[in-house]
Amino acid sequence: MAAVTTLRSSCRTAGRLVCVHHIRSCSSIRFIKSKYACVFDKSAFNFSHQQRLFRTSAVSHGQIVQFKLSDIGEGITEVTVKEWYIKEGDSVSQFDSICEVQSDKASVTITSRYDGIIRKLHYNLDEIAYVGKPLVDIEIDASKGVAPEEDVVETPAMSHEEHTHQEIKGHKTLATPAVRRLAMENNIKLSEVIGTGKDNRILKEDILSFLAKQTGAILPPSPKAEIIAPLSKSETVPTAPKDKARKIPIPISRPVVFSGKDKTEPITGFHKAMVKTMSAALKIPHFGYCDEIDLTHLVQLREELKPLAQSRGVKLSFMPFFIKAASLGLLQYPILNASLDEGCQNVTYKASHNIGVAMDTEQGLIVPNVKNVQVSSIFEIASELNRLQALGSASQLGTNDLTGGTFTLSNIGTIGGTYAKAVILPPEVAIGALGKIQVLPRFNGKGEVFKAQIMNVSWSADHRIIDGATMARFSNLWKSYLENPALMLLDLK
Repeated sequence: MAAVTTLRSSCRTAGRLVCVHHIRSCSSIRFIKSKYACVFDKSAFNFSHQQRLFRTSAVSHGQIVQFKLSDIGEGITEVTVKEWYIKEGDSVSQFDSICEVQSDKASVTITSRYDGIIRKLHYNLDEIAYVGKPLVDIEIDASKGVAPEEDVVETPAMSHEEHTHQEIKGHKTLATPAVRRLAMENNIKLSEVIGTGKDNRILKEDILSFLAKQTGAILPPSPKAEIIAPLSKSETVPTAPKDKARKIPIPISRPVVFSGKDKTEPITGFHKAMVKTMSAALKIPHFGYCDEIDLTHLVQLREELKPLAQSRGVKLSFMPFFIKAASLGLLQYPILNASLDEGCQNVTYKASHNIGVAMDTEQGLIVPNVKNVQVSSIFEIASELNRLQALGSASQLGTNDLTGGTFTLSNIGTIGGTYAKAVILPPEVAIGALGKIQVLPRFNGKGEVFKAQIMNVSWSADHRIIDGATMARFSNLWKSYLENPALMLLDLK
């Protein structure tokens, strides 16, 4: 009897070991066959079953990944969260927009690297987010793993007319930072490249294919505008009467709320950039030079060209003429289109004339620039200005639009000013402030009084490398081009 009991116990133990080994070797357990139930020890079954259920549940729930704010370049370390395009619980796919952030240099849109579900937003609106820190938590399918790709950072649309591939608040151009860098190095606008990747994403191959189609030197593509034949006399756009009363700016009155309490707010965004830039500008010894310009002939020329420009979809202001005349002057006096290193040991003469235009926006002063004016026509400059003004009004200017300036013009006349002492924007060495155009009496060569369209200009220059005579000669040349617009035809390229 003792031998039988021992044998039965040994068989029960062996059966338990075989069954447990079999269960552990399975990928999942759905049920247990009844023929094994008689040889299972209850405690052994409970342990094995619980262990397997824990492992299965860990796979059924996705993996939480912290999506970190990637480096968006230009030495930016922190940004302000301006808008969330998603909320907790939303599903996102790769390249879907997550949020819009604003640095002290530009606004950019951050897009997702993963397919998954948003589980946590780490910042509220108007809070400061830091590069390298988690932005959102995304639950992804653990079986797919984490994509090694770089985070995609998007810049806004290049032109309203090019909304087929880009829109300010709609479809965005998709490209990784590496592709964007390749395009920027070759002066290519992404809006002109057709993407062959997912959701029209632009790939490196698309950039290389675009380059292969170009011949000769690679120059910045001109803004594309449909060329329409001049209108007939019966269809000509009526021009404003010459005796039209001049519009007087009316101050905008807003309801004032008096709380009686002090309020402290952090300096963020473009205001923060202004603090840094103006602090650096105080180190520059400024000197000023002022003059007045007779724009009578230019006013007449612009009135003649406005209908033609309007038929091409471009608003023609005086600023394109001011910018082009400045570029022609910089060709003769390149020291004004230069920069001085911090040690004041070397001067770098800039080949490109990237002329900035100061703009007053709801978010403060911004200075986007028109790239490569030296190879652009007045019409192309006007088209680019229209684009920059539209993006500036929508707070959608990209980093490329706001950086790389070499010379600046500030049109204070649009607000009503006549004179200003402009502050140089480092690392530039000169800036001009343009006053309003006024109808004033002047004398001609015969001593007769006539009505003249007069504008005042105030120049500021870095006196470390620019002397007064050079500034005066440049101003006189710029003045001659504007007072006699036909002279520009000789030097236009």
